[in-house]
Amino acid sequence: MSVNMIHQLNQHKSIRKYTDQPIDRELLTSILEAGVRASNTGNMQMYSVIVTEDAKQKEALSPAHFNQPMVKNAPVVLTFCADFRRVHQWCKINDADASFDDLLWLMNATIDSMLVAQNVSVAAESEGLGLCYLGTTLYNAPQIIDTLELPKGVIPITTITLGWPDANPPLTDRLPMNAVVHFEKYEDNSDEDIRHLYFEKEAREDSNKFITENHKENLAQVYTDIRYKRADNAHFTKVLKETLIAQGFKL
Repeated sequence: MSVNMIHQLNQHKSIRKYTDQPIDRELLTSILEAGVRASNTGNMQMYSVIVTEDAKQKEALSPAHFNQPMVKNAPVVLTFCADFRRVHQWCKINDADASFDDLLWLMNATIDSMLVAQNVSVAAESEGLGLCYLGTTLYNAPQIIDTLELPKGVIPITTITLGWPDANPPLTDRLPMNAVVHFEKYEDNSDEDIRHLYFEKEAREDSNKFITENHKENLAQVYTDIRYKRADNAHFTKVLKETLIAQGFKL
């Protein structure tokens, strides 16, 4: 990996505001081609990418992403899906007994979809484009399935908004490397280790602002009591499981 590529990866930012300049179709095609060169399980490419450019279609997708402005503002919205339908059809017409609809293959296809998405991200940023991953995709999968008319065997995994940046936010903080990288074997942390690893994150000005605004004692409580509540997690897990079963996955 070149120094320039390492520098580019280290400069990744989530861009939520875009200019009204469209993305040239040739450039978009080139980025998507780089995406599908990603590694995948058995070279079966159990994924599909839905490209949304039409303003009305983006508006239809917006509620599923909690009406975040960037969904309608971005010139391109990409929805990355785990896709068993195409491979199962291929097997069927060739009298092959396919069984790629269980939990193992759902995880394989999910990983493959994310690898494609990350390839697309790196390629897009190398061309000066900005992007933002939307974590809302799994939360409201049923609405996205309806809007994009995804057939059985296809489930949305993640979404990226893509466009020319109209903002230059600061880099998002990250935990120190020794919090996430383990050599040879997993090294579990003591409570004191955890306090040390999260010290800088908790000491940030924006972290303290979140704590104050939400009337909490610490940043961890902001995550558990405000951002990702237990009741919400249970609700969306139930919806997602029902959606997966309705789409033909055996869990």
